[in-house]
Amino acid sequence: MPEMISLEEARQLVLSKVRPLPIESVPLHDAVGRPAAADLASDIDISPFAHSAMDGFALRADQIAGASEESPVELDVIAEVAAGDVFEGEIGEGQCVRIMTGAPLPEDADSVVKYEIVGVVNGEGKPGGRVSFSAPAKMRSNVREAGEEARAGEVVVRVGEVVGSAGVGFLAGCGVTSVPVHRRPRVAIVSIGSELVEADQVPSRGKIRNSNAHALAACASAAGAVAVRLPIVEDSLEALQAQIKRCASEYDFVVTSGGASNGDFDFIKPAIQGAGELLMATVNMRPGKAQAFGLVDGTPVFGLPGNPAAAYLGFEMLIRPALRKMQGFSNFERPCVRARLAGDFKKKDPRRIFLRSTLTRADDGSYVVTPAKNQSSGLFGVIQRSNCFAVMPEGLESREAGSLVECILLDVSEDVAI
Repeated sequence: MPEMISLEEARQLVLSKVRPLPIESVPLHDAVGRPAAADLASDIDISPFAHSAMDGFALRADQIAGASEESPVELDVIAEVAAGDVFEGEIGEGQCVRIMTGAPLPEDADSVVKYEIVGVVNGEGKPGGRVSFSAPAKMRSNVREAGEEARAGEVVVRVGEVVGSAGVGFLAGCGVTSVPVHRRPRVAIVSIGSELVEADQVPSRGKIRNSNAHALAACASAAGAVAVRLPIVEDSLEALQAQIKRCASEYDFVVTSGGASNGDFDFIKPAIQGAGELLMATVNMRPGKAQAFGLVDGTPVFGLPGNPAAAYLGFEMLIRPALRKMQGFSNFERPCVRARLAGDFKKKDPRRIFLRSTLTRADDGSYVVTPAKNQSSGLFGVIQRSNCFAVMPEGLESREAGSLVECILLDVSEDVAI
């Protein structure tokens, strides 16, 4: 196992050890935001019949081909057809049918003239009355054709396509009421540290609240997984190894935080190695160089650092992509934009640095990124007030104000193209 690997190597390693989970069928509304695990087809033509796109009068375009302001054409209104009704009669010479939006187009009509531009001669434009047309109509104007959106048997959502809110309506119209999707991964969230107490307790001297478990559970949920927070594990190799073994048998992915470095009470690496196979220990990134990853009984186990920002960054860069792959997503990286640095940045660490930052737009429309003043890896509040990571590449090259840097957007889905 190499001493330290690049972020790209680490991501590829983690992704190579996971695969999409088994397929389940969920009700249509529960499929929102999830990739379809199979092609979905319509059972009928959409729309199943040609219908009017607006309220107006159905006729044949050649009936009013010579209509003008100076020489309007008058037609008798012989019937009215509402949405849900069908006109079974014939439209003879000098006749038309009043029609409502969504109503089927009569068989011998080929166009609809909208109500607002039709003159009423008598009868208020209703059956038995007479109307006038002062302009010709284009063939098939204001008509929504049968099969305009889909044909019976046509695939309307392809495997891997993420179902959106509009997609739910589309699929419902196509007769699809349940969607095959990959099962959401169940993720065990385990915090390590004898100094930790639960969030509802007031910590005594030397103790701190377990904030990591809540943040990482929220990260897992935001990635589409089902997160389960488990009890705090004390700083003990035996206790940690036993918990990891239990979790590996019950969950699809195990995430721990704390104990990832090389101190006397840092046990996640030997725990993974003792229970299974340790594949990775350090990544060339800051914060969060210590990133332990391995397999225990075939289940991925990831040991994040205890510092909040380091744990959050490790989850975003390495665990989130894996959880998305397990659900059938195909895009694994957050969108990036290039932005002008608001101030000078002196680089003193050769690792790739991810600065918690705020991205804004300047008056000229360009992006400006302002790193937070406090970049301590022990802070969650800074991340809460940030919307991106400004990336400082490997090496010791500093950046002056106005330099262009890559910014990873934290509040934009991987599926968004920017």
